[in-house]
Amino acid sequence: LRTRNAHVAKRLVDVTVSASLLVLSAPFILLAAILVRLDSSGPSFYRQVRVGQNERPFRMIKLRTMEVDADQELDRLQAGNQRQGPLFKMSRDPRVTRMGRFLRATSMDEIPQLVNVLRGDMSLVGPRPIVFDERERYGYFLSYYLNQSPGITGLWQISELRSELLHENVHVDLDYIERVTFRTDMKILAQTVTSVFTNAGA
Repeated sequence: LRTRNAHVAKRLVDVTVSASLLVLSAPFILLAAILVRLDSSGPSFYRQVRVGQNERPFRMIKLRTMEVDADQELDRLQAGNQRQGPLFKMSRDPRVTRMGRFLRATSMDEIPQLVNVLRGDMSLVGPRPIVFDERERYGYFLSYYLNQSPGITGLWQISELRSELLHENVHVDLDYIERVTFRTDMKILAQTVTSVFTNAGA
């Protein structure tokens, strides 16, 4: 009963907060979408298939921060990958547009994911959303991810243990999954907001 009540409370917060933030941020999303189109050719939004709870695929929505052919360029840039495994990170990724750098610095590119939260594809707080085509690379740990809805933010986003190594990032996700509570989610949300404003002002 306690687990069911916790799930209902989490979903209630997800729906209430995501709906409210979507209404408040609608003018900013519209303006950002226009600027993305003016900055580079292609659609304003980027959709990618990710793994949801119980391995249900969904299309995660973000404001586009890269050139339209970015996925095709990934193999060419693998030599500069600063992470191991399926995760890719490059400090000066040439695929990122000028507007994209601003959107990433302010985390505004992730605001459209609130639509995914409202639909039930994601939660405000949860483990890292995994790219569907790369789920096999997580091996045994994938089953743990599938027990929870992936989150816009999570312990992986605000933890001091964030790493360039896949197994260490997975460890942070598993730590969240094992001790997820309503109080933990509220703490992570508060820390995420603080982190976003701190990074935006840096």
